[in-house]
Amino acid sequence: MAPSFDWWAKGSHKGTPVVVKMENPNWSMVELQAPSEDDFLIAGNTPTGSREKARGKNAKQLTWVLLLKAHRAAGCLTSIGSALVALGSAIRRRVASGRTDTDTDNDHETETTSSNENKTVKTRFYNCIKVFLWLSLLLLCFEIAAYFKGWHFGGAPKLQLQYIFTAPKFGVRDLFDLLYSGWVLIRVEYLAPPLQFLANVCIVLFLVQSIDRLVLCLGCFWIRFKKIKPIPKQDAVADLESGEDGFFPMVLVQIPMCNEKEVYQQSIAAVCNLDWPKSKLLIQVLDDSDDPTTQLLIKEEVHKWQREGADIVYRHRVIRDGYKAGNLKSAMSCSYVKDYEFVAIFDADFQPTPDFLKRTVPHFKDNEDVGLVQARWSFVNKDENLLTRLQNINLSFHFEVEQQVNGIFINFFGFNGTAGVWRIKALEESGGWLERTTVEDMDIAVRAHLQGWKFVFLNDVECQCELPESYEAYRKQQHRWHSGPMQLFRLCLPDIIRAKISVWKKFNMIFLFFLLRKLILPFYSFTLFCIILPMTMFVPEAELPAWVVCYIPATMSFLNILPAPKSFPFIVPYLLFENTMSVTKFNAMVSGLFQLGSAYEWVVTKKSGRSSEGDLVSLVEKEPKHQRWGSEANLDEMKADIQQGQKARKKKHNRIYTKELALAFLLLTASARSLLSAQGIHFYFLLFQGISFLLVGLDLIGEQVL
Repeated sequence: MAPSFDWWAKGSHKGTPVVVKMENPNWSMVELQAPSEDDFLIAGNTPTGSREKARGKNAKQLTWVLLLKAHRAAGCLTSIGSALVALGSAIRRRVASGRTDTDTDNDHETETTSSNENKTVKTRFYNCIKVFLWLSLLLLCFEIAAYFKGWHFGGAPKLQLQYIFTAPKFGVRDLFDLLYSGWVLIRVEYLAPPLQFLANVCIVLFLVQSIDRLVLCLGCFWIRFKKIKPIPKQDAVADLESGEDGFFPMVLVQIPMCNEKEVYQQSIAAVCNLDWPKSKLLIQVLDDSDDPTTQLLIKEEVHKWQREGADIVYRHRVIRDGYKAGNLKSAMSCSYVKDYEFVAIFDADFQPTPDFLKRTVPHFKDNEDVGLVQARWSFVNKDENLLTRLQNINLSFHFEVEQQVNGIFINFFGFNGTAGVWRIKALEESGGWLERTTVEDMDIAVRAHLQGWKFVFLNDVECQCELPESYEAYRKQQHRWHSGPMQLFRLCLPDIIRAKISVWKKFNMIFLFFLLRKLILPFYSFTLFCIILPMTMFVPEAELPAWVVCYIPATMSFLNILPAPKSFPFIVPYLLFENTMSVTKFNAMVSGLFQLGSAYEWVVTKKSGRSSEGDLVSLVEKEPKHQRWGSEANLDEMKADIQQGQKARKKKHNRIYTKELALAFLLLTASARSLLSAQGIHFYFLLFQGISFLLVGLDLIGEQVL
C-alpha cells in the first residue's frame, strides 16, 4: 500500500498530538504532531517528495520548540527584571524610612533591660567597624593611584624594595612615590608580621573547630550505621499499654509565656490533649504578660479547658523578676509540686503530639540517674522564607548531630529550655532555677551534670514550634543565645574545676562545650573572614591561603547541611549568612564575657502564630463551637483585641542595621582591592560576602513589612 503524502490532513496521522500553550495573549494555540510512520521510512524506499515534506515537518516542529524555549527564557528575564525592580523599591523605602537598629522599640511585647544600658557601650563596636571602613577606603584610593603609576607589587611577600630607596625624591610627582614607599615600608616592617600572626592563630582555631565538627559528623554516621538509639525498658512500655494501672507517674506540665497572644491557644490546646491519665497530670499556664488584654485572653482559654475537664491552672506574677527563670522558680514553689515526680516544659509556641509523654517518660523508669529527657524540635514554618530555611539547616545540625552524639556518647548536652521532661529531684538537687544569666536552661543543665545526672536525647520524638521569620527577631534571639553562655562560663568555671567528675568530663565541658563551640567559633568566624581577610588585601605581605577562604568553609557547610538534605540548594547562601551572623554572635560573646551593658538584654522572640494544617483541623474538630470565645461579654473584648492587634501590626517595620552595612562596604572595598591584584578566589568571596552583608544590613532577608 502506497504511503499517504497528505500527512497534514486531519485524521490521517497516527502520531501523538502535543499541545503547546503560550501564556502571552499575542501568541496563538498551536498543535504539534508527533512523528508518524512515514517519518521512519527507509530513505531508499521513500519517494523524494515524501522525504522533503518530512524534513519540512521536522523543521516546523523544531521551530515551535525553539519558540517555546525562547518564550520561557523571556519569562525568566522578565521575572528577574521584576525582582530587581521590587528589590530597588524595597531599598528605596528602607532608606527613606530611616529606621535603624539604634532606634528604640517601645512595643510592649519586648521585655528588655537595655533601657539601662550605657549608649557609649552600645555603639563602641560600631565605631570600631567604621574606623576600619574609612581606613580601607583611604587605602583603596591610595592603591588605585599606585596601580596607575606602575607600582605592581601584587601579593608577593618579598617585595623588591630596592626601587623604593633608589627612586628619585624630588618633584611633585615623586612626592606620591615617597608617601607610597613609606607606606610599603610600614606595612612590611610593622603591620604584616602581627597581622600574619593573628591570621595563623585564627587558622589554627578554625582547623581545631573543623576537626571537632568532623568528629561529630563521624559520630552521627556511626549512630546511623549501628542504628543506636535510646530505648526504654520493655516493662515500662508494657506498663503504659496496660491501662490506668500501668506506669503513669505524676507529671506536671508548665507553659511559660509572656505577651504571646499569637500562639497561646494552640500550645494550651496541644498540652491539654496529651494522652495521659487526667488524675496523674496537672498543667500550669505561667503567664508573665503585662498586657491586660493578653492576660484576659489566656485566662479565658484556661477556663474553657477547665470546663472541658482538663486539670489546668492559671498563674500570673505581680512582681515579674528574673524573666523566664523567675517564672519557673515561682511555679515550682507551689505546695502541690511535691506530689509530682516529673515536670515537662513547653514554650508558648510549642505543640507536643498527644503521645509525647508516653514516648519520653518511660526512659526514666529503672534509670534513677537520668535527670532529663529532651525531644527534638521540628518547625511548622521552615519553608516560609530564606531566613527560616537557613535557620532550619543550623538547628537540624544542632539536634541531629551535636545533641544526639553528645547524648549517646557522654550523656550530656545543653537543655533547650523547652520540649523536655525533667525529674523534679534532679532540679532540686541542682539548686533549682536561677536568674543569674539569660540562659537559665543551660545553667540548670550544667549544674545537674556536675551533680552526676545523665541526659537522654530522643532524635525520633519531635515537638513542633516556630522559627523567627524576621531578621530583627532572629538577631535578638541569637544575641541572647551567645551572650548567656559566656556569662554562665564565668560563673560556673570554679564549680566545674572543683566538681567530683572525671577529667575527661571537665575537659569536655570547659574546652569543647564552652570555649570551642561558644567562644572560639564566633571569634574566629568574625575575626578571620570579616576583619583579617579584608585587611590582607591592603597588606598583601600577610596572606590567607585559598583553602582557608574557600575549600574548608565549603566542606564544613556541606557537613552542616547533611542533616537537612532538601536544603542543599541553599549551601552557598548558608555559608555567606553564617559569616554575616558572626557579627551579632561576636558582639554578644564579648558582651557576655566582659559583662557589658547588652549582656543581660532579654527580648521575647516574636511569634506569628503559625500552625500545621493537620493541627488546625484536629483542633477545629475537637473544640465545641459554642465555647470557642466564651461569654458574650468577652466577645467585645476579643473584638477590641483584634483591632488593637491590627494597629500593632501597622507599627511593624523593617530596619537598617548599621554594623552590617558598614561591614558590607568594608568587604566590597576589599574586593575592589583584590581585583587589582587579580586574586580570583579572594575577590569572589569578598564580593559575595559583601553583598550578603548588604542584603542583611538593609533587612532584605526574612519577613518584609515596609
